[in-house]
Amino acid sequence: MSKILHYLPELDGDEQVHVAMLMKSMTEEQADQFARIYRAQRKDATTVLLLAVAGFLGAAGLHRFYLEEIGMGLLYLFTGGLCVVGTLFDLFRYQQLTFEYNRHRADDVATMVQGVYTEEEETDDGADAA
Repeated sequence: MSKILHYLPELDGDEQVHVAMLMKSMTEEQADQFARIYRAQRKDATTVLLLAVAGFLGAAGLHRFYLEEIGMGLLYLFTGGLCVVGTLFDLFRYQQLTFEYNRHRADDVATMVQGVYTEEEETDDGADAA
């Protein structure tokens, strides 16, 4: 848990627990790289909430575009937020929507960082053997 508090102190709740589990097996160098990439790619729940509220002002679906859900964003845009019901529903679940997006990004970034460091170790081992 200390890695998460050191590298990503802004996280809380379920997101903090999930990211802490991912970082548990990482070296300090991997954790630092993960934190920098993840911080740049994660989305803020407050922004999702504000964009969902904008759906009531005629810009339905902006929060779905922000969360990179292009299909749902287009559906909301062309149906007026599924006749406002979808936008209203998303207002109540904005934190869950954001967590799901961030969880997937964290998994992707962790896989990428661990893969890069594994490839580097294999390359170094090959160079040492030659």
